[in-house]
Parts: sequence; C-alpha cells; structure tokens
Amino acid sequence: MPKPKARDLSVGEMAKRAGVAVSTLHFYESEGLIESWRTDANHRRYDRRELRRVAVIRVAQQMGIPLSEIREMLAALPRTRPVGKAEWQQVSEGWRDRIDARIRRLEQLRDELEGCIGCGCLSLESCPLYNPSDRRGADGPGPRRWIDKLTKDEA
Repeated sequence: MPKPKARDLSVGEMAKRAGVAVSTLHFYESEGLIESWRTDANHRRYDRRELRRVAVIRVAQQMGIPLSEIREMLAALPRTRPVGKAEWQQVSEGWRDRIDARIRRLEQLRDELEGCIGCGCLSLESCPLYNPSDRRGADGPGPRRWIDKLTKDEA
C-alpha cells in the first residue's frame, strides 16, 4: 500500500479541486479511468496527478467522446510517473480527426437545421418534394440524405 504523501488528496478534496461530485469520481474509478488507493484506515486517496485525468475526461465528455474512447486514450499514458507534454500531444492527436469530423457534422446540422435534415420528417409540406413516398426509407433508418452526405464527405 502506498504511503500517504503531502500531494495526495482525499476523495472530498479531489472532488472539490476537480469540480465534480464524489460520486463522479467513484464512477470514473469503477470505469477504470482513474485510480485511487486506500490508507490503513480505509480512506480513499488520490494522487494529485489524477486531477489532469479528470480534466481530460470532463472535456472529452463535453465534446461527446464516448467513455470507451477516453479509457483507450488514458490507457496509453503512464501511471507511475507524471505524463510529459509529448505524451499528451501524441495521444491527443488520435482525437484530432474525430473532433474535426464532429465539427463538420455540427456545422452542417447548424446550416441545415431550418429545413429538412435529410429524412423529410420536419416538414410535411415539403416531404413529397425531397422524399416522395418515403423512398429514402429503403436506404435505412434515420436522416438518410444527411447521413449519406456525411459518409461521402468523410470518405
């Protein structure tokens, strides 16, 4: 069991400093995203370096990145020493293409939101013009014109 260090944080201190609820820390730990250890009195303690991991998790979640991808990225980082700038840069580059694609999809959605976004369901008056007899329904579920255009743009 690790010896307590002045840098270690209790669960309450960690939650306050990270800006999350204690239950959020417990959840992140149960998902394998962060780690803690226990004192002889069975009190949970966090190394201060876990603050950076929590910050990355929160930002990634706000961008809509699934926890499975966040876990994968964090698994590529060392646990026994501070993470260097080059290591953070290397793992973050893996998200760059995904974030750029998400930005393109959001911009397209913003630009097309006033009208039909591909399935015709937003305007019964114009549906017959864009999707007569629901022909696009044979191509699969969801906003087919929009999905097909995104797929083509990403290829």
